[in-house]
Amino acid sequence: MKKMLFVLLLVAFAATAAFAVEGPPQVKFDTKMGTVTFDHAAHQTRVADCQTCHHKGVDAGTCKSCHGVDPAAPKLKDAFHTMCKGCHQDKGGPTGCKDCHKK
Repeated sequence: MKKMLFVLLLVAFAATAAFAVEGPPQVKFDTKMGTVTFDHAAHQTRVADCQTCHHKGVDAGTCKSCHGVDPAAPKLKDAFHTMCKGCHQDKGGPTGCKDCHKK
């Protein structure tokens, strides 16, 4: 009986850890076209590997630490539009400007 309880607790802990939200639940980006509110928590449930978006690792800093600073990195706008809009086109997410940019 104790063994069964231990296994159930272990499974419950593993399931909780698998669905834990890392980082902020939402991230806002202020742009000329309006604020983009990125639902980070929702995307974590849809994207299996964090490095899909955080290509340099989650501890590498913000997107703005390279994009728009390092001439070898694409401009921030281009990086977001390529990655985000490209994924939305593949997965059926919103792709219109006003779908993400809100004034």
